[in-house]
Amino acid sequence: MNRTPVVFIHGVWLHALSWEPWAERFADRGFLAFTPGWPGEAAAARDLREKPGSWGDIGLDALMEHYADIVRSFDRAPVIIGHSVGGLIAQHLIGVNIGRAAVAIAPAPVNDILMHDATPGLRMPDQGGVDPLVSLSPEQFREVLANTVDAAEAACLFERYVVPAPRRLLTDLGCAGAVRSPHAVADVGNTGRGPLLLISGQEDLLVPDSVTRAAYKAYGDSTATTDLKQFADRAHSLVVDDGWRLVADYVLGWLDEQGIRAHEG
Repeated sequence: MNRTPVVFIHGVWLHALSWEPWAERFADRGFLAFTPGWPGEAAAARDLREKPGSWGDIGLDALMEHYADIVRSFDRAPVIIGHSVGGLIAQHLIGVNIGRAAVAIAPAPVNDILMHDATPGLRMPDQGGVDPLVSLSPEQFREVLANTVDAAEAACLFERYVVPAPRRLLTDLGCAGAVRSPHAVADVGNTGRGPLLLISGQEDLLVPDSVTRAAYKAYGDSTATTDLKQFADRAHSLVVDDGWRLVADYVLGWLDEQGIRAHEG
């Protein structure tokens, strides 16, 4: 009996450890859970905040190639679950038939869905435009990413999971009015791809529900399975805050509906 692999891709300002409760939950259900970080990612968020090294050099093209290689490395095509820019990558990969199914949670916009049409929260903090890293203070993190949790929870999440964002990557995503990278695309018309689930938090200030709904609408001409789930009263932190289990269990249920089991012959 073969176990189905699941690859989790984290987003901007969060460390790969942000998936630790998800990985445990999916493993408990029998899946093979993998949480590979970005190239050069330190073992802990604090380490990366203190010694970022070449973290600021990461761009969208490097991330796309990094995760495409990982997903292709499995004998059995994995499920891809991505948050924020990870959701963009998940859509791109499933759109070119890499992976068995994809879940894009509060995904960064693809194609002609413009970043600056979303919210001022998407704009990079003003640090002079010269630092290769864009860091969030604990206050900024709670204001923009974790705006539905209390101060104590936001502080705990910040300490364990928050890291600087590469300015190069934010530029590639079209922040601050920059020209978006040509890699920020998904083949929304592919009828032969695996199933895709888009998830939004209706109180998300970073990637608002309206942006995720626009992405869902863009897939309207494809006959491939595309579903949308909106979570009320949830922010961009919906994968790490105390309501994460509700989202994770919804994804597990959706995979089951698609006929994707943890153990398959």
